[in-house]
Amino acid sequence: MKRLTVFCWIAAFSVLSGTARADTYPSKPIKMLVPFPAGGTVDFFARTVGPRLAEALGQPVLIENRSGAGGNIAVEAVAKSPADGYTLLMGSEIVSINITLYEKLGYDPEKDLAPVVLVGTVPNILLVSPSLPVKSTQELIAYAKSGKKMSYASTGLGTSSQLSSELFKSVAGIDVLHVPYKGGAPAIVDLAGGQVEMMFVNMPTGLPMVKGGKVRILAVTSAQRAPQVPDVPTIAETLPGFETSAWSALYAPAGTPKPVIDKLNAAMVKILQMPDVKAALAEQGAVPAGGTPQALGDFTKSEIVKWEKIIKASGAKI
Repeated sequence: MKRLTVFCWIAAFSVLSGTARADTYPSKPIKMLVPFPAGGTVDFFARTVGPRLAEALGQPVLIENRSGAGGNIAVEAVAKSPADGYTLLMGSEIVSINITLYEKLGYDPEKDLAPVVLVGTVPNILLVSPSLPVKSTQELIAYAKSGKKMSYASTGLGTSSQLSSELFKSVAGIDVLHVPYKGGAPAIVDLAGGQVEMMFVNMPTGLPMVKGGKVRILAVTSAQRAPQVPDVPTIAETLPGFETSAWSALYAPAGTPKPVIDKLNAAMVKILQMPDVKAALAEQGAVPAGGTPQALGDFTKSEIVKWEKIIKASGAKI
């Protein structure tokens, strides 16, 4: 009986302690780690919501770009940080991709990260070289099946650019050679020049080249048509069920008190509904998300399962 009483006191103290921390949180600046260099899509998400989060919480939110090792340096740093809500991760699809892609990883995203909120999604777009005699996804598939030798560019091994292409190959039943590049810019240059025939790339990177007439857009990878290019069909209109998007989400170290997670989530959900934030994201082809921590946790798990199948089928490994 005495042992049970002690346990109850410990449990009660833990709940009260977590509530107290939430009441005083935050009492100092918060670090938000970005796993990529400044100027990219994930960095854009962080720098768009960061100042608003600082206003909502009454403390500075310091954006720190800690790139390297395919994003793993930043993710692992957050996973191993104190679970107090003062070190956050503006993560991306690498959280769900790298667990399968890398032979050795210093963290487990499902065990070592606490989901806060899905911030937004960015569809990839399917581009082809202007020299390729196709103007639709159907024509591209037919061309590939006709026996023509084709290659696709990607922004790098294990990126959503490569894995979207591998999923497309699998679903469409075509064989196209992979040519990895170091980033989107050199890949699109070669696509425009006809050195490669097709590629998937996120909308902010690819759309300027489309508008400049350098490459041709065939489709978007989101489930619905993108408002930025409303006349461009989705791949799902040709291949039902096909959907891939780059995304950004906020995570904290596992073990962060639930009241702190809930406070961060509530603030972020409001921020993502702000008209100026919606407008800023729309300019980049991004769609604001939101939702509960549980919803992000479920989403992360589903993404891990989806990308695991694609990665194993592609044979990609680092």
